Amino acid sequence: METYIVSALKYRPQSFEEVVGQKAITKTLENAIEKDQLAQALLFCGPRGVGKTSCARILAKRINSQGKNNSNEDFAFNIFELDAASNNSVDDIRSLNEQVRIPPQVGTHKIYIIDEVHMLSLGAFNAFLKTLEEPPKHVIFILATTEKQKIIPTILSRCQTFDFKRISVKDCKKYLQKIATDQNIEFEEEALELIAQKADGALRDALSIYDRMVSFTDCKLSVKSVSENLNILDHDTFFSFTQLILNHDIPALLIDFDELLQKGFDELQFITGLGYHLRNLMVSKENKTLHLLEVSDGTQEKFKEQTAKAPLPFLLDAIDLTSRCEMDYRNTKNKRLLIELCLMQIASLHFGEK
Repeated sequence: METYIVSALKYRPQSFEEVVGQKAITKTLENAIEKDQLAQALLFCGPRGVGKTSCARILAKRINSQGKNNSNEDFAFNIFELDAASNNSVDDIRSLNEQVRIPPQVGTHKIYIIDEVHMLSLGAFNAFLKTLEEPPKHVIFILATTEKQKIIPTILSRCQTFDFKRISVKDCKKYLQKIATDQNIEFEEEALELIAQKADGALRDALSIYDRMVSFTDCKLSVKSVSENLNILDHDTFFSFTQLILNHDIPALLIDFDELLQKGFDELQFITGLGYHLRNLMVSKENKTLHLLEVSDGTQEKFKEQTAKAPLPFLLDAIDLTSRCEMDYRNTKNKRLLIELCLMQIASLHFGEK
């Protein structure tokens, strides 16, 4: 039986060209290598699953290969990875300080990748300061963290900082399409869009969800199967609810809301999604703000069609009501009544006006 490899590992980027959604950073690093202007202490910051560790490994390989992508050369013995979450003591850093003094036997540099660097203790940070400020010429430090605010200022000031951004839904969906095509998986475009939205900007999470969905759906990714398995509400659900609101059909609203609850959906998830849907309707009113919609072209047309029926004053008042409902949700005892009252208030907005 062939060993199964999860997509997050199988499709881990091996070059800067393969990194998704971080063009500004990869271009900067490429130029720094080519011009030999790379700092000796780099700090990669950003949310989880956006490519910080992958970029650090690619950079480490490129440094010792004189900036060339040569898969035949292996400088792995000059690359040292340290997990600061489990090696966060002063003694661990002192041991590191002693190691960096020894020059590489082969290649030009020794590269130390310190992941989750914010987990170092205050004493460990202080022990690391001198080495980070004046590292040996043959050493480059690449620090990675998801919580930049926890790193002491004296460390930050000694590093060249790169802020990694969340992966957009569009880029994430495009990458999932490429993988699904490579694996001969049948898919609906909006199903991959749901996975990308669920991942919330983390490509690694998107790949993990994708693997689970492929197994669950027997290699046929449909909107219905993905939304059911992930327990998320798709765009069509909110289009339907919004149409009932625009028709001021309160009885149908309450009945459909009850059906959602019977299926196990969370009240807060619903009202949050409705508020975001109303926001999308608002930005759909102008062509110059359409790019703010992270949806497929087909869904974008649906937004443009529905927003024509929804006056801007109505949308502003409705978004305000959903926002207030979200804020009150935690403190109320009768959560269902709160959501139902919000729906009735929205459906009653501008009732009778022409």
